[in-house]
Amino acid sequence: MKNIGASVDAVLTQEEEEEEEKVEEIEEEVEEECMWKKNEMIFCLQEDPKYSISAIGKWYENTSGEVIGDVDTYFRHILTNQRCESVRDCFDGWSEQDEKSAEHWETLCERIENLGSIEEYIANEKRVEV
Repeated sequence: MKNIGASVDAVLTQEEEEEEEKVEEIEEEVEEECMWKKNEMIFCLQEDPKYSISAIGKWYENTSGEVIGDVDTYFRHILTNQRCESVRDCFDGWSEQDEKSAEHWETLCERIENLGSIEEYIANEKRVEV
């Protein structure tokens, strides 16, 4: 007896091909109708606004103003302006010289961390005193 090897390739039916083409057309339309949005804002200490941290939000929005996907939010490092994923990362490699200033920075960080829906602030506001 001979063993005959056979291979089977998946072949799309006409209906599956048409469905695939429709999906591709819809994806192209969505890409054309959406725009990148960006908001730069500042969180500052209510008692002393010179203590401030910058944050940025970027997102994709359709023509109806609806957000597509998630809002990409991040903070900027105090010295280097590099992207920081958390407000605490903004101070890596840097320290304030006196105790009072260090307390103000700590208070600012705590208040930002305690805000609810921080992404909404970053996406919609220009300045928030905390």
